[in-house]
Amino acid sequence: MNTTLRGVIILSAIATIAAWIAVPRAGAQSTAAPKNRVVIQVSDAEPAKWTLALNNARNLQSDLGAANVEIEIVAYGPGLGMLKRDSAVATRIDEALTSGVKVFACGNTMRAQKLTQPDMLPSISYVDAGVVEIMQKQQQGWAYIRP
Repeated sequence: MNTTLRGVIILSAIATIAAWIAVPRAGAQSTAAPKNRVVIQVSDAEPAKWTLALNNARNLQSDLGAANVEIEIVAYGPGLGMLKRDSAVATRIDEALTSGVKVFACGNTMRAQKLTQPDMLPSISYVDAGVVEIMQKQQQGWAYIRP
């Protein structure tokens, strides 16, 4: 066998082995920890329930590290009232938003209560249906909390 052919065979074998090593195997563990994802439901108009939900969010960020957890708070039904501009927990909600927590208002509830975005806290976000958002997050593997 000539030297050129032998070199091609050796290089081909090395490339095949390198490609085989680089392919992830079934059952192989990733070294990166999966990001924690939590959806919190608030459907009560009580400031105490909102305070508990906001405390849960803050504690999750504190215990896991804010960069290691994605948190959504979804409000619908009577809980939507605490997302209005004159809310008793407006300052706490703003603090949560600043820390990276996403807060969503239910569009169905807003229409039923005849509320518009100008009625609401300026930094919140919106979903068409709060219960659908929660259901879809759970289907995607998010943890669910209802204080």
